[in-house]
Amino acid sequence: MSSFADSEKRRLLALARQSLKLAVQGLPPLAEFPPDAFFRVPGGAFVTLRMRRRLRGCIGRLPSDVAPVSLAEAVAGCARSAALEDPRFSPVTSDELPQIEIELSILSAPFDIAPAEIIVGRHGLYVSRRWSRGVLLPQVATEFRWTPGRFLEETCAKAGLSHDAWKEADTRVQAFTAEIFSEAEFPAENSAEPGTGPGLGDTHSIST
Repeated sequence: MSSFADSEKRRLLALARQSLKLAVQGLPPLAEFPPDAFFRVPGGAFVTLRMRRRLRGCIGRLPSDVAPVSLAEAVAGCARSAALEDPRFSPVTSDELPQIEIELSILSAPFDIAPAEIIVGRHGLYVSRRWSRGVLLPQVATEFRWTPGRFLEETCAKAGLSHDAWKEADTRVQAFTAEIFSEAEFPAENSAEPGTGPGLGDTHSIST
């Protein structure tokens, strides 16, 4: 069962859309957020941008006890970074905005997991060793039909480690779960002018 109501999903997507639009227009990032409790809880998120079903940017951050940020800050910040800072792509342009579809992955806190416990489609993976870090979302393993072993290997590679680094004692393997939803689930709202966002402006305004 989803931990978010449809109205909350719409508003998180609207927040990401607003942040994306400001980033592409070269305007300052969002500085204030709606006061609703679900916006304020500490959280982590990945924001994935797609254009014509192809990846156009993806940036995220895991929940952190060291430097926690609110769910609203995580979503808005990652949307901005996905548009401007993903090193695999050039920055998103204004002409592309109407064609961009936003997908959000709202993350649980990471937890240690044994390789035999990894469930493809349920778990995302976070592999770390010293300064090396690699994260892959649950939907990546599903999309490519990886086995748990292949998922581990690819996450190690994402961290810049050898494929079998997960077998080494100083490599930490953690998992997380994600609630995944996108603008495609709300086509009527998504047909609005880019940047107005589905449902965000109904009850609260966001100061820029």
